[in-house]
Amino acid sequence: MRKLIYIFVLPLLLVSCNELPKQKRGYPRVEKGLEERSKINIDSVENDLKQKGYQTFRYKADDTTYLMQQYYMVFLKTGENRSQDSTELARLQKEHLAYLSKMASEGYASLIGPFGGNGEIRGIAVYNTATLEEADSLARQDPMVKAGRLEVEVNPWWTAKGGKLN
Repeated sequence: MRKLIYIFVLPLLLVSCNELPKQKRGYPRVEKGLEERSKINIDSVENDLKQKGYQTFRYKADDTTYLMQQYYMVFLKTGENRSQDSTELARLQKEHLAYLSKMASEGYASLIGPFGGNGEIRGIAVYNTATLEEADSLARQDPMVKAGRLEVEVNPWWTAKGGKLN
């Protein structure tokens, strides 16, 4: 009986263990991302950004040219006023999330999210503005910042235009 199992099951196992083709593994091929990025008309995007006051430069790696843009990484840090009661805190949190959602929908913030744990840095927001002053001003209008529950630290940050998280 054992021999029959080996005769029928072993070939089935060998056939089922074939390597999956790369496109079925769930990871996009790098070449595909480069092809899509090269379709962007870098000259027109760069000119448009520069006319609006944004800082940009080009970075060439092998046969690909990346348009780099300066964004502003806003670190949302623990503020000094953490004395709000639960009702006030719930209201502030609702207003904070609504404000960040508005910043995203209006195109000012490109990436927003909290950090896990209880460290000093509570979250980040990447602002897509022409100047540090504008990013700082927008970040300080957040209801949690106005209430003193959060403080902001704004830093220039460069990344390739059109890049995305996978």
